Amino acid sequence: MTNMPVALQLYSVREDCAKDLVSTLKAVAEMGYEGVEFAGYHERGAEELKRTLDDLGLKVAGTHIGINTLLGDELQKTVEFNSILRNRFLIVPGFPEEHRDSKAAWLKTAQIMNEVSEKVKPYGMRIGYHNHLIEFQPMEGEIPWDIFFGVTNEDVVMQLDTGNAMHGGADPVQILKRYPNRATTVHLKEFSSTNDKVLLGEGDVNWSEVFELCETTSGTEWYIIEQEGYAYTPIECVRHCLENLRKMGR
Repeated sequence: MTNMPVALQLYSVREDCAKDLVSTLKAVAEMGYEGVEFAGYHERGAEELKRTLDDLGLKVAGTHIGINTLLGDELQKTVEFNSILRNRFLIVPGFPEEHRDSKAAWLKTAQIMNEVSEKVKPYGMRIGYHNHLIEFQPMEGEIPWDIFFGVTNEDVVMQLDTGNAMHGGADPVQILKRYPNRATTVHLKEFSSTNDKVLLGEGDVNWSEVFELCETTSGTEWYIIEQEGYAYTPIECVRHCLENLRKMGR
């Protein structure tokens, strides 16, 4: 076993969270997850969320928020909310089209993210970006992921989603090698070319190399499991994912 803490991206169990957030978080904690990454707050305030997490012994590994929450007057509200949660990682899970529809747009967005990253640094926070598929499909002869992370500063977290990267035709191992010390939080998501409900550890991701890089050169602080296809109930799927991760020695 390594000492890398493991969190769950709550988007994996979003319907359960919407029905009964506290019971869902309790179930996640009882499975053995050490933290959670938010994808919405289900109309709870930061103080209430913090009390619930403290009661369950869960930490915050990050939050997925829109880029609009990092701009203008919204930024201070976001900082205040996440200061209460003691959350260090503000991750944008995807940019609106106008922020990514050309190389120039990607470069402009990268500059915005660089500026915001400097603004949140005094609060001990970092911003970051999480990939889907389009980031690895050529645009103007280049790969958007490389356009963006080629010019963002090292404080901008490269939250690599392994499964999404492979869906986009990329190799997560090569990405981690190309960007050392950037993958501070990593989404552990499985990929299979034949099964869209595959669970962690049961597909095509080269986990041994991913783990090796995360634990040596990538600067990774959290493994975050995310599951979006369900062979069982979402709760059972994320339980199996954690069990499989443990079987792999993590």
